[in-house]
Parts: sequence; structure tokens; C-alpha cells
Amino acid sequence: MNHLLDTRSEPPSPASSPAPAPISDPRVHHAQAVINGQTDRFSCNKLINLYSKSNFLSYSLRLFHQIPSPNVVSWTTLIASYSDTLFSLQHFVSMLRHPTLPNQRTLACLFKTCASLPCISFGLGLHSLSLKLSLSSEPFSGSALINFYTKCRLPFDARKAFDEILQKDEVCYSAVVVGLAQNSRPIDALSAFASMKACDVGSTMFSVSGALRAAAELAALEQCRIIHTHALVSGLDMNVIVATALIDAYGKAGLVTDSRQVFDENLPSMNLVGWNAMMAAYAQQGDKNWTLKLFNLMRSQGLVADEYSFLAILTSFCNAGMDVETEQWFNRMTVDYGLEPGLEHYTCLVGALGRAGRLQDAEKIVMTMPFVPDAAVWRALLSSCANYGDAERACAMAKRLLELDANDDSAYVIAANVLSSARRWDEVAEVRKMMKDRRVKKEGGRSWIEVRGKIHVFLAGDRRHEMTVKIYTKLAELMEKIEKLGYVPVWDEMFHEVGEHEKREALWYHSEKLAVAFGVVSGAAPPGKALRIVKNLRICRDCHEAFKYMSRVLDREIIVRDVNRYHRFHNGSCTCGGIW
Repeated sequence: MNHLLDTRSEPPSPASSPAPAPISDPRVHHAQAVINGQTDRFSCNKLINLYSKSNFLSYSLRLFHQIPSPNVVSWTTLIASYSDTLFSLQHFVSMLRHPTLPNQRTLACLFKTCASLPCISFGLGLHSLSLKLSLSSEPFSGSALINFYTKCRLPFDARKAFDEILQKDEVCYSAVVVGLAQNSRPIDALSAFASMKACDVGSTMFSVSGALRAAAELAALEQCRIIHTHALVSGLDMNVIVATALIDAYGKAGLVTDSRQVFDENLPSMNLVGWNAMMAAYAQQGDKNWTLKLFNLMRSQGLVADEYSFLAILTSFCNAGMDVETEQWFNRMTVDYGLEPGLEHYTCLVGALGRAGRLQDAEKIVMTMPFVPDAAVWRALLSSCANYGDAERACAMAKRLLELDANDDSAYVIAANVLSSARRWDEVAEVRKMMKDRRVKKEGGRSWIEVRGKIHVFLAGDRRHEMTVKIYTKLAELMEKIEKLGYVPVWDEMFHEVGEHEKREALWYHSEKLAVAFGVVSGAAPPGKALRIVKNLRICRDCHEAFKYMSRVLDREIIVRDVNRYHRFHNGSCTCGGIW
């Protein structure tokens, strides 16, 4: 995605656009030009470009100063030579003092530099200048401006810049679709992609892969299929970038078989990134066998495993609840392959040890690893301590988490739950008071389900949907049926002061249960086909228990992708084995 703007014929930059083929020594060309008397401005601009491609930047600058009257092309070529460095911005300031006004290509180079450094304040000044010169609404500089804002994590401004472009082309659309997807604005990204198709603007591998990334974040299977079809019609389905995005999107939608089909179809041209994406799809399901098979097959093809390959391996063992194997492969990564584990690899190891009840070992890893533990590491250890009822260690981990972010609601909630289980009510009251004093609110659970290409989002106790009556009627029917099969509600001890009726009401109307009920009454999938739910938080233990029974009552698979992993409920059991 970093080369999104390279499809345009902007002046090349040695720092970001490597030449496709070796360039002969530009000094030879320079000598020939001098001998032939080709020292005009046009010839000098071409030579500066050649010097920059060969990374002879000092020669570029020296030759530029020999041009008697450099024009905007001369300045832009020089600025592009120093792309992604502060010298690029310094040369631009000199250009304005010359004085020479920039054109679209000049601004595109500069926006790219401001995004990579990053240099937000300078980029905002450039935007102001582009408005005064009426260049921000032009496609070339406008697409670069979109890219600048998205790289600076300002998606709202990126969308605004996109809306102000008068004649949007495929590069503008690619920039906004990719940018919104990268900034966790998947619905907006898909909306922009749909608008692109409605306006009959051609697709690029970037716009298609960006839309697939957005669909993957939502686990929107129908959107994946629609975009896949579009890629087939557009002839982009065999592009390695699009194919890799398809593998990732189907994998995150829970359809590993579809991921594998795309992978196999593109196998001759599949690169390491594609292999890693396929392994990650299996790893998310906790399918360690296929993850390992692919790892070994990849090696037999001559590809060398990288840190992402090992992240897939560690994730698969962690999700399968295999702590010893996770440890072994973590060590192999360093000893056999000479790769330094990153923070994500340590998080997998800590999670695997914690889930196995090896809390002391997990804590030792956290304290001795060569990284400052982030919130994800502390949260993994905190969750493990809570699962095993180690209230003392859980409180210590919660304190560590709150030192990073005093408003992290998960630290308060998990600590309060584990203290409640230990019936230490005074300390529970202290945690609740601390939350109230700091005005920390528990993040609301949201679940969503896709029906005929539309995403339906539910909150706990949600009654805003137009089918609310049918949803609640169906949910009551399901709950009554599973109770007859032996379902027993699982509630937190924090409800100890609440009556039986209130407890029941609090558990019945969780967002994921509402999503399942809606899926049934809306015909989200034909009978016998899986219902697919996505949740923004960890699925609660009561919903996990209820879905085991619902899968029997409905005689269909229920697939839930929560913040930690996939859960596939079928015939009264879940593939996670109670580990999540």
C-alpha cells in the first residue's frame, strides 16, 4: 500500500522508488551531454533525475545550481531527489524564495515526504498553500493529500480532502479506500468503494485490496464475495496483492476453505506474504496441523520463513492451548532461524503459558523480555490470572495495566470480577468507586451480523432494530428450549446483590444473543448453514455456554469471531475447547 501513488508518473525518488533495472553511470551521460553541448535546462533536468535514481545526490544538487534559470520542473526534480528527507522540505522553501510556485507534482512529492517523516504541521501548511493555488482539488495533488492525512491517522480529514476533488479518478478512489481501511474505518472504506463502482471509475489492485481489508475487519463474508466477483470481472483476481487480500479476508470471515482455494489458484506466483496470510488463516482457527504443514511446504518451495511466519505458528499453538509447543517454536525462531522475536511473539508466549495455568512462568517472561510490556501483554496475563482465580496476581496485573492507561476499562472489570469470585466484596466496592471517580465506563459490547450485504449492529438490550419484536420473541423461544436441554446460566459474582429475575434479564439480552436471534428470523443463512457473528469484545462465558446449546437446537453451526479468536459452535461443543 505504500506505493499507492507510484502508478502516476511523478518524479522518481531514490528513497522510495527503486529502479526496475540497473542504470548506467549517470556521470557518463553527463559527460556526453557536455561534449555534445546539451547543457540546456531540459537536459539538466533529465540528468538530475538520472543522478537521483543512482543515488548521486551531491551531483544532483551541484548540477541544479548550474542551471541559470531553474523552472518548476527543475525544482520539483530536485525535491523528488531528496524525497522522504528534510532536505526535500528545505529545497521547497528555497523554491518559494526564488520565487517559483509549485505545481501538482511538486505538492504530491512534498505530501508524500510529510507523511513518511512524519511532519504534520508542514503538511498542514502545504494544504493551506494548495487551497490558495487551487491545486488541492486536482486529482494528482489531491490523492497525495489523502495519502498524507491517512498516514497521519486523520481519516476524517482524508475523506474531506477526497470529497473536495472535482474529477476523481482511480488513484483518488484507491487512496481513500486504502486510507480508510488502514484507519479502522471499514464501513466508510466499503462505502467509498461502492461509490467508485457506481461512478464507473476503474479499479486498481490497491482499491480492491483495500476494500477486502475493510471487509476482513468486519468479517463480512458477503462483501468479500461481492468484491471477489468484481476482481474476477476486472481481471485483478490473479494479482498477488489482491489474492493475498482475498486469502486474509476469507480467513477472517472464518472460511478457511475459500482462503485455501484462492491460495492454491495463485500458488505458482504466491510470495512469502501470501503464504503467511494462509498460515494466519489456519492459525486463527487454532488449526496447528495445517499451519505446520504449510510452514514445511513453504520451506520446501525455497521460501525462508520470517517473523510473520513464526507469529502464525505461535498463534496456532496458543489458540490450541499448547504451551509446551509454543515455547519450543519460540525458541526455534531464535536458535534455528536467527530471528529476533518481537513484542507480538512474546504476547503469544505469555498467552499460551497463562492459559495453561503457568502464571509464574508467564509473569517471568513479561518481566525479563527485551521490550517494555504494552497493554496487550498485561491484559493477556491479567485474563489468565482471572481465569485461574489468582486474585492477588490479577490485581497486580491490573495495576500494571492502569499505569499505562488509567482509563482502561478492562483492567477494572476483570479485577472486579476476580475479586467478586473470591467474595472480597469490600475490594470490589473500591474498584467500582475508583471507576466512578475516574469517570471510566465499561466499553459497551457490540455484535454484528451480515445479511444480504448489509451489516446489522446490536448492543446489549438493543431495541432499535425494526424487527425488535420478532428478535426478542425468537430469543425467548431459544432460551426456553436450551434450558430444557440443560443450559444453566453463567453469571458473574458481581450480580450477587441482584435478584434472580434481574440476573436472567441481564444475561438474556447480550448483543451476541440478539445477533443470533436476528440471524434466525431474518434468514441470514439457509437452514443448515452457519450463522456468523462478530463481537468487538471477548465473548462472555454465559453466551459461550448458551451457544453450545443453541447450535443443537438450531441444528446449525454458529461461528463467533470475538476480539481474541474464532469460536465454532457445533452440536453442543466449541472448537476453542474452553480456551479464549
